[in-house]
Amino acid sequence: MNVLMNTREAYKQHHGKVVESTGPFKHLMAVALNPLTHHTDGIIRCITSRKGDVTVSGYVDRSEIYKIRVENPEKMRLTDRLVLKNEDAIVQSLSTLGNHQLDFIGLEDPDLFFDPSSELLHLYFTMPFLMSNGSYREALIHLGHAVGKSLDTLEMTLPVLSADMDDHTHPGAKEVSITPPNSKGIRLNLVESKIVEKDFTYSTVRIAVAADMGRDWQFGKTVFHPKECGIPWISGHASPGPLFPKSFIDIGGTKLVGIINGREANRREGTKIKYGIFSVGLFIYDYEEGSIDWVSPEPLIRDTDATTITFASQFIDAGPCEGILYAHVDDSFVRAYTLYAEGIKRLLPTK
Repeated sequence: MNVLMNTREAYKQHHGKVVESTGPFKHLMAVALNPLTHHTDGIIRCITSRKGDVTVSGYVDRSEIYKIRVENPEKMRLTDRLVLKNEDAIVQSLSTLGNHQLDFIGLEDPDLFFDPSSELLHLYFTMPFLMSNGSYREALIHLGHAVGKSLDTLEMTLPVLSADMDDHTHPGAKEVSITPPNSKGIRLNLVESKIVEKDFTYSTVRIAVAADMGRDWQFGKTVFHPKECGIPWISGHASPGPLFPKSFIDIGGTKLVGIINGREANRREGTKIKYGIFSVGLFIYDYEEGSIDWVSPEPLIRDTDATTITFASQFIDAGPCEGILYAHVDDSFVRAYTLYAEGIKRLLPTK
């Protein structure tokens, strides 16, 4: 494989794009691979249209989710659009707010999870609905859900977490990280949420309490606020990424090492809000206590071709002591990186 060696020997960046843009899609992102088929296929977010600049607040991407076929860890092929049973009915049921008709801009940011207790495949995704009223524009961001026996039999349900514009305790959820169940049999999953401050809106990491992986999750506490962390590379936005299985890195007990995506602080340039650089870092999560115990003081990965975004979505344990991480660059294409467990361990705190 043609790769670039990182000097810290924690990862190698592969050359090229994992999935080539085809047909009408110039931008592909957010790979999720199918655990039922040992990651030989999966799904990906395809941008059907883009309005605005990804470096400036307020841009709008419209999306569809497509299937992919994995030819090897560095090469995947786009196939057909993912069809979910009951999708039209669920979307229609969520498309009004009072007297307002909402603008659904498509399914985003998929994650796949196989629940061995029920033998069901779960798909989670972002469901953004925009409301336009003159110059005012707001979004309702739900964490959507579908379930089935396979990728071809998925049926959409109501969201597992729903945003409420009038209730600031339910500001929305996306980018889920699935955790093991704790001692009570409850999963304290992690999601990206948000908090609106006087200066900016911050993407935060929040617990999503799940007794049932298919319905009725509850919003839990905020466990990471970028503004309060004092870490420059993640002081503007934070989003939980994949957690490493203990077969890759085991630090004992109910603590897991994982990937967290972080963005530098926003800044104002005239009337515009400019985003900082998004990078990939490390964190430690205690899934029993529901606490983030550590976030890396520096990012792990900042892609050599990235001008503003490196954002990780999928990790595969390739063993022994190696794994493949997939991240998208500038919300445009997907890259693969080989991660090395021993190198990453050297970046973790000693206590």
